[in-house]
Amino acid sequence: MAAALKNLTRQKRFGCSRLLCLLVFVFISPILFAHPGSAKYASIVIDSKSGRILHSVNADTLNYPASLTKMMTLYLLFKALKEKRLSLDSNLRVSARATRQPASRLGLRKDQAITVRQAILAIVTKSANDVATVIAESLASNERNFALLMTARARQIGMRRTTFRNASGLSHRGQLSTARDMSTLARRLLLDFPHYYQFFATRGFTYGGVRHRNHNKLLTTYQGADGIKTGYIRASGYNLVASAQRNGRRLIGVIFGGRSSKARNHLMANLLNKGFRLNAPARLASTGQSQQGSLLTAGGSRQSYPQWGIQIGAYKRFSPAYEIARKAVEKAPILLAQGTIKVVPLRQSKGKSLYLGRVLGISKTQAYKACRILRQQKINCMELRMKKKRAVG
Repeated sequence: MAAALKNLTRQKRFGCSRLLCLLVFVFISPILFAHPGSAKYASIVIDSKSGRILHSVNADTLNYPASLTKMMTLYLLFKALKEKRLSLDSNLRVSARATRQPASRLGLRKDQAITVRQAILAIVTKSANDVATVIAESLASNERNFALLMTARARQIGMRRTTFRNASGLSHRGQLSTARDMSTLARRLLLDFPHYYQFFATRGFTYGGVRHRNHNKLLTTYQGADGIKTGYIRASGYNLVASAQRNGRRLIGVIFGGRSSKARNHLMANLLNKGFRLNAPARLASTGQSQQGSLLTAGGSRQSYPQWGIQIGAYKRFSPAYEIARKAVEKAPILLAQGTIKVVPLRQSKGKSLYLGRVLGISKTQAYKACRILRQQKINCMELRMKKKRAVG
C-alpha cells in the first residue's frame, strides 16, 4: 500500500496534482483494499433434544464465524480427550508462531507448556488466539492441517456450508459458516461430549496471577444459561452461540452480525424467551402459522402474545413479498427478529391475488419503531393491529 501511495502522489503522474492524487487514493483505497465481506444479520433457535427449529432468519447465509470457530477447535480437543490421546493434565508446547497471534491472547512465551485443562479454560473465557494455535499445532503439527481436519469434521457432523482456514477465527476470506451450521456444532458438542461441555459454563479463569472473565455475559444475566461462545471481528459483527435450560428443556440460539455486544445479548435473551414460551414448536414450524393469540406456556398456563405486526409491501408474486419481509427483519433485527414472517394472499377481482409481506407477533412499540427505521431507509411500512381470533368450542 505504501508503494501504491508513493506512485499515486508523484507530481503530475496520471495527469493530476500531488494533492488531487492523494485525495483520490484516500477515497478509493477503502474500496480497493476492503475486506471481501461484511456482517450480515442471521439468527436461529433450536430445541437441543429434537433439533427442531423454533426461529430462523437468514439461517443459511454465509458469514464470518470469528471466535465461534473455537467451538470446533475445542470439539477436536474434546475428541482427543475422549479417545485418550490426551488427558486434561497433558502439556501442550508453545511455538514461536503461537506467541505472535494477535489479541485476544493469553500472553504465552515460546517453549513454555500449558496444560490441556488450562487451554480449554483460556479458550472458553479469554477466547485466546495464541492458545487456539497451540491446540492446532499439538493435534495436527501445523494450523493449516488442523483447519483441514476442522472442515472435514464439520462435514461429518452435518455442517454443510462451513469452511475453516484457522483455529481461532481470525479474519480470513475463506473462513465461512452459517447460523444453522453453528447451531449444529453446539448441539453436537452437547451430545458428543456432555462431560466436557461443562467447561463452557466457566465464569472466570486465573492464569499467571491474572483473572480472565468469560466474555459470554449471558452466564450471569440470563436464567438457565450455561454456555457457549462469543465471537467478534469487524467483518462479522458481534456473534453469539448461547444455550440455556428451563423446566427440563434446553434451547440453543445463534446470532450473527449483532451491532454491539449489548444489543446482541439483549436480542438473544428475547429469542430464547420466545422459544421457551412455545409449547408446541413442531406444529408451528411445520404449519408456518403466525404466532398470534394465546399460546400455552411450558407450564400449561395461557399467556397473551403481542397482537401487532407490520406490512412492508404488496406484490403480484409470493417470492418478492417474502423477500421484502426478510429484508425488513435484517434491517431492524432488534425489533423484528422476535416476530414471524408471513406472506398473506389478498384476493382481487378477476381471480388474481396480491401477496402482502408481513412480520407478525410483535408489540405495538416494536411495530412503530420498526416502521420508523424502515421508512428512513426508503422501505414502505405500515403498522398493523391484528384481530384476536375467537376461541372455538
